[in-house]
Amino acid sequence: MDVAALFHESRRESAPAYRRLKDVLIEQIGAGRWAEGELLPSESQLVSALGLSRMTINRALRELSAEGLVVRLAGVGTFVAERKSSSALYEVRNIADEVQRRGHRHRTDVVLLRAEPADLRAHRLFGIAEGEPVFHSVVVHFEDGVAIQLEDRHVSPELAPDYLDQDFTAQTPNSYLSRIAPLGKGEHVVEAVLGSAEDCALLSIEASEPCLLIHRRTWSEGRLVSSARLLHPGSRFRLEGTFDAT
Repeated sequence: MDVAALFHESRRESAPAYRRLKDVLIEQIGAGRWAEGELLPSESQLVSALGLSRMTINRALRELSAEGLVVRLAGVGTFVAERKSSSALYEVRNIADEVQRRGHRHRTDVVLLRAEPADLRAHRLFGIAEGEPVFHSVVVHFEDGVAIQLEDRHVSPELAPDYLDQDFTAQTPNSYLSRIAPLGKGEHVVEAVLGSAEDCALLSIEASEPCLLIHRRTWSEGRLVSSARLLHPGSRFRLEGTFDAT
């Protein structure tokens, strides 16, 4: 059924015309009528097909753009926006599981995996004497071949002594650590940042791309297991969470 037919079917609803058109377009995008990056009917086409004013059409498309569902390019048209990867704000989840639940393919590139002398920050975090080893890994996570997260993690050697022996192209650091040091408590601190030149190169983004940075710490039986810096390109990622008012 085309947009005009669906819109006219919605006339029995009390919502204003722009809202009904917006709902029809959201439904059709969700159903795959138009793929990511595909051009939607133009304002002129919608005016002609629906018998609505250009102002009404424009408001519906403008609100869809504000909500991130479409991208409007002046003089070119309106396109279905790329869907962003998402992650839970209030939970510590395995990114590979999240990608696979979306029906996509996850892979990792291991950039660094080694023991390093603990600095003052590591000493304060883990209670490790300065100069003693702390484990450090840097991994890039991909969804269908597109980099969505740069994971820079420090790990307690005492709680994860075999960390450096793991193949993190076959399992994620989160998956391994959750198995050998079950999560007791987690902490997320979120901020908007610009990545360093090295960050941008690893994520294949421009230096001007805004990023979402999650500082994550996890404890097991009251002891800090790891401290991770999780950097996501803003155009490819979003955080989601629900909560009860109590």
